[in-house]
Amino acid sequence: MPGTRVHTLRSRNRRQTRNALLFISPWILGFLIFTLWPILYSGYLSLTDYDVLNDPNFVGLANYRELTQDPRVLLSLRNTLYYAALSVPLHVGIALLLALLLMRARRATGFFRTVFYLPNMTPPVAVGILLLLLFNGHNGLVNAVLGFFGIPGPDWTTDSTWIKPGLVLMSLWTLGGSTIILLAALNNVPRDLYDAALVDGASAWRRFRTVTVPMISGTLFFLVIVNTIAAMQSFTEAYTAYFGAGNTTYSNDAALFYVIYLFRQAFEYLNMGFASAMAWLLFAIIMAITAVQYVVGRKLVFYEGEDGG
Repeated sequence: MPGTRVHTLRSRNRRQTRNALLFISPWILGFLIFTLWPILYSGYLSLTDYDVLNDPNFVGLANYRELTQDPRVLLSLRNTLYYAALSVPLHVGIALLLALLLMRARRATGFFRTVFYLPNMTPPVAVGILLLLLFNGHNGLVNAVLGFFGIPGPDWTTDSTWIKPGLVLMSLWTLGGSTIILLAALNNVPRDLYDAALVDGASAWRRFRTVTVPMISGTLFFLVIVNTIAAMQSFTEAYTAYFGAGNTTYSNDAALFYVIYLFRQAFEYLNMGFASAMAWLLFAIIMAITAVQYVVGRKLVFYEGEDGG
C-alpha cells in the first residue's frame, strides 16, 4: 500500500508538471525564438563581417579589436556613463521625495498618484520633441522661467556642456513609476517602528535615516539597478532630438549615446558584425556594473528577517 501511494503521488506530480509545461509552452517557444536565438546569433555575428546584403564572413575577434580603436565608441560610452551617473541618483532621489510628499496627501493620494504616473504614458519620441521645445535656448519654457527669476538660461540644445544635463532633466519626466513603487514600499513600513522611535525622542530626520531608509532599502536597491540598466540603454529621446532625419540644426556629439552609435552602425552603415560586438560589450559592461552594485547592496540593503549580526 505505501508503495502504491508513492507511485500515485509521483504520477500526479509528473502529470501536473506536464500540464504546467503545456500551459507555459507558448512563452517558452516565444523566448527560444524571439529572445534566446537572436542573442546567440548576435554572438555569432559579432565574429563576422556582415552587411545584411551578403553572407556573413567570419573574421574572428577583429570587430572587438576595432572597438578599442574607434574613438566614437569611447566617446559614446563616456557620454552614456556620464548620463547614467547623473540621472540615476536624481531619478531615485526625486522619486523618493515625491513619494514622501504623497504619504502626506492622505485622501488625495490616489489623484496625485495618477497625475505623477501619466507622463510615463507619453511616447518617448514625443518626449524627444518636447525636449527641443522646452529647452530651446532662445524661446524655450525652461529658460523663460529661469529668466523670470533673473537667471540667464544656457543653450541647452546647442552647447555641448549642457546637452547631457538637459537630457537628464528631461528624463525626470517619467519618474512617476518609481514614485509609485516607493510609495508602496513606504506604506509597508511598520508603523510601530516609528512609534518606538518617537518614544525614544528621535527627530524626523533620525526617523527617516534609521527607520525609513533601512526598511525601503531593498526597493531603493531595485530601482537603482533597474534605472542604471535603462540609462545605459538610453536611446529614443536623444535620437529623436539630435539624430532625427534631416536634423542639421543641433550639435549631436554630446548626445551620442552608446546605443545610438550601435543603432547607426547596424541600420545606417549596415555594419551588423561591428554592431553585434558593440551589443555584447554593452552587455558585459552592464553585467559588471550590476555585479558591483550587488556587492555594495549586500552590505547596505536590509531585508526583514535577517539576523542583524
